[in-house]
Amino acid sequence: MTPPPVSYKRHRFPPQIIAHAVWLYFQFPLSLRLVEEMLLERGIVLSYETIRRWAMNFGLDYAHRLKRKKPGRRDVWHLDEVVISINGERRHLWRAVDQDGYVLDEIVQVRRNAKAAQRLLKRLLHKQGCRPRRMVTDKLGSYAVAQRKTLPNVEHRSNKGLNNRAENSHVPLRKRERAMQGFRSWRGLQRFVDVFSALRNLFVPPQPSRHSAIAIHLHRLRAIAEWRSVTLSA
Repeated sequence: MTPPPVSYKRHRFPPQIIAHAVWLYFQFPLSLRLVEEMLLERGIVLSYETIRRWAMNFGLDYAHRLKRKKPGRRDVWHLDEVVISINGERRHLWRAVDQDGYVLDEIVQVRRNAKAAQRLLKRLLHKQGCRPRRMVTDKLGSYAVAQRKTLPNVEHRSNKGLNNRAENSHVPLRKRERAMQGFRSWRGLQRFVDVFSALRNLFVPPQPSRHSAIAIHLHRLRAIAEWRSVTLSA
């Protein structure tokens, strides 16, 4: 079912400006103040707090409307987790990507144990609707326990060298974390990665090193067209 158009009621700025500000913030390693300056250069005067509210109010709405990759039974799931610290409190961001680096799911959890790994696998099964061909992780024992309980018939390869796809997927978020001087809350982090990964899935071509410059250019043009259609900013 096609979702209804995004509502811009009671917003004095046109949809094109709102969507462009949200795109700049999530697509590039920019702080809210830098996005404010970039819009000012174009003659658009607003505060960085307005951009923050737009990112919160419209970001998830846009992300939910973006086309998602159709899951396949030949897919390979790469799972990994990374430590995030907010105000001295440490938690774990669990992430799953496929063989092309497409982010399948992300979830912030307190623990780094079998229960947390199993929760990620159950979410993946629910979202993807089918089992993968193979599951690749590092040597964390929690994955093996969760795999035996949730995906008992799926091949599981546990090797740090084989899991570079998942480990490399953390790099863009780390860059954003530095640009933003850290995240402010755990709910804000979860909300941010949901939108951030959805845009990366849309704009970043799979395995760009294997594609020509023209193919990458066409991929990005299609991504821009879909973004405009989702945000009604064409």
